[in-house]
Amino acid sequence: MEQRGKAISVLIVSTLAFTVCFMVWMMFGVIGIPIKKALNLNATEFGLLTATPVLTGSLIRVPLGIWTDKYGGRIVMAILMACAVPAIWLMAYATEYWHFLAIGLFVGLAGGSFSVGTPYVARWFPKKQQGFAMGVYGAGNSGAAVNKFVAPAIVVAFGWTMVPQVYAAIMLGTVIVFWLFSHTDPTHQVPSNTKFSEQLRALKDPKVLKYCQYYSIVFGGYVALSLWMVQYYVGEYGLDIRAAALLAACFSLPGGVLRAIGGWLSDKYGAHSVTWWVMWVSWICLFLLSYPQTDFSINTVNGMKTFHIGLNVYAFTLLMAVLGVAWAFGKASVFKYISDDYPGNIGAISGIVGLAGGLGGFVLPIMFGALMDITGVRSSAFMLMYGVVWVSLIWMYWTEVRRTEVMGPRSSSAGFK
Repeated sequence: MEQRGKAISVLIVSTLAFTVCFMVWMMFGVIGIPIKKALNLNATEFGLLTATPVLTGSLIRVPLGIWTDKYGGRIVMAILMACAVPAIWLMAYATEYWHFLAIGLFVGLAGGSFSVGTPYVARWFPKKQQGFAMGVYGAGNSGAAVNKFVAPAIVVAFGWTMVPQVYAAIMLGTVIVFWLFSHTDPTHQVPSNTKFSEQLRALKDPKVLKYCQYYSIVFGGYVALSLWMVQYYVGEYGLDIRAAALLAACFSLPGGVLRAIGGWLSDKYGAHSVTWWVMWVSWICLFLLSYPQTDFSINTVNGMKTFHIGLNVYAFTLLMAVLGVAWAFGKASVFKYISDDYPGNIGAISGIVGLAGGLGGFVLPIMFGALMDITGVRSSAFMLMYGVVWVSLIWMYWTEVRRTEVMGPRSSSAGFK
């Protein structure tokens, strides 16, 4: 019972720590808007600004996963959060574009926390509950939504420079709480002299590459759109920053909180079934979201008539919420694949897959901005994501679905007589 109590305590404080880390990681999604106006940035420059912290948080994930396996999640997580505090504070004093990019690289350390907490939490629970436990921890993604509730209020009341100062104080307090209520179990540590380069050899495994592709959508796409949506609402629908952030949270919040349900569904129905449905729901939502605001004229028997096709703010928000739910389930199901296929190497493999997802979150906002600068169409961001989902659906069909027996003793219907 004592071990069970420690497991629950570790899960709670780790989820709190990850929520705060993710909130900090997504900071530019809100404060980037006044910074963009002050520095007169174009869409591509804004995309790079928001994505810079994501780059560091992605690149550091693999070594953090290895260190977690070797030294334990408690010490690695505490040091990681403590190292991010000074950089967050310094953000308030940046004045030039390169200042924000340079400091953003250090702020991005907070994003590496996922590869620490995932193996740390998973090893405290039996295998049949690992999907749920990792899903609960992964619900810390809702920090993206917390950022959209907290940061706009601070920006309006005190200016954007107060946001990093408040966030630095919150992070410091979280380090203390985490250290007081987390625990260490030496049996969870994996003695290893494996080098970073050797761990990257796992990328030769086709299954790891496939999971990287899946995660670049459900996590990379989630990060990218969480960073992009506030300014999208401001530009597309003319909302102020508070209303835009509130509606953007309709995507970010379920995309984080419901990850635990995705873990439970993956435990019950299997990672493959959940991921397959996630991809199809994503495909439908992104197809509808891709259609730009369009006016067209038709020469009828009664003369010329003009029609308008385009999503209003309510339909757009509803589709984004559905997409957020789907990706919440998908983020959990991908890591259920990992815990099933690589039980003795969760830290390193989750680090590699997390790296791929994080790099997706870095590259996509920049591509969103470049596409908008080139085409002038805001929904081009969703057109890009629609194409990426097509790749995953085709890959999944040829490697998993096509190999599933629909008739015979091993078919899914064999149990029904």
